[in-house]
Amino acid sequence: MFQAMTAQAANPGGGIFSLIVPLVLMVAIFYFLMIRPQNKKQKQRNAMLSQLKKGDKIVTIGGLHGTIAEITDDVVVLRVNDVTKLTFDRNAISSAVSRETAE
Repeated sequence: MFQAMTAQAANPGGGIFSLIVPLVLMVAIFYFLMIRPQNKKQKQRNAMLSQLKKGDKIVTIGGLHGTIAEITDDVVVLRVNDVTKLTFDRNAISSAVSRETAE
């Protein structure tokens, strides 16, 4: 009986594959629930930033609403009202309001 117990203790649960399968499943779940959606959002944000043009209404990450007066590769000048213009980094733009919605 002692020999049967030591044989079970030496090989419990089927070996290394029983340890690898749950680890692979956790990595797959982590990828599909966290990494893939984040990459999708980042692609959408980069597409939105690349399509900005003069006259678009936008919202910054600080919540400031304005209209693009000038735009370069990495700097955006916003017209907040008739007099005030503010300069922001292009990455500080949170979202763009479509022209049809704004009008």
